[in-house]
Amino acid sequence: MICGSVPVKAASTVVKGGQLLFRQLFEHKSCTYTYLLADPGSNEAVIIDPVIEMVERDSRLVEQLKLNLKYALNTHVHADHVTGTGLLKKTFPQCRSVLSELSGGKADIYVKHGDKVSVGGLNLEVRATPGHTNGCLTYVLHQYMMAFTGDALLVRGCGRTDFQQGNPRTLYNSVHQQIFSLPNEYLLYPAHDYTGQTVTSVEKERTHNKRLTKTVEQFEQIMANLGLPYPAQIDRALPLNLVCGLQELLSVKDQTEQQSKT
Repeated sequence: MICGSVPVKAASTVVKGGQLLFRQLFEHKSCTYTYLLADPGSNEAVIIDPVIEMVERDSRLVEQLKLNLKYALNTHVHADHVTGTGLLKKTFPQCRSVLSELSGGKADIYVKHGDKVSVGGLNLEVRATPGHTNGCLTYVLHQYMMAFTGDALLVRGCGRTDFQQGNPRTLYNSVHQQIFSLPNEYLLYPAHDYTGQTVTSVEKERTHNKRLTKTVEQFEQIMANLGLPYPAQIDRALPLNLVCGLQELLSVKDQTEQQSKT
């Protein structure tokens, strides 16, 4: 159920006395983490930020665990990999795609700040955390003191702000207001990590994040001078991610442009 605002490794297996089934999964090319969460009581599950190259792995895991995959959530429209959402929906017809209403992409369900995504007894709060893109979301599972931050907040870092509606001041405010406002002990799970780290916490990032512990003016200077290369997969990934990662849903114009770049 999705309600409005009125209400690398396969990591932890089961936490909190069997009330949450949790897997953290990794894709090496884009260093993306995918998260599978399920309520063992109902076997209802949600997957966060799936990657198209890993759909076979993820589908096999869902089937082996005998889960009912209800939702595929993307924290934003990614630029560094193609989402696996569309292929997962073909494998699991009951699965519905979820994106921010500000994402600009196609989805079965659009969510906004304050909404809730529920599977069985699990309730994920939607928090808008724009700045990397306009449609960035953080999903907070208060029951288990966990938050899935997408690219808004990485371990000791954050997503870049030099393309795709990026704005450093907006990102700074998003993280401080919507993520750092959580209790210290909340664990934070990013969409990517490039150094082999799998999880952090609100307390650790408030204390040790080399960018976001600065003033907003210092943060803007840091983000303006990162000198990062153009994302390797962006020309392929962005058009596809606007249509759930499915080539057949691209317009003829988009397909022609993609072919001309290959």
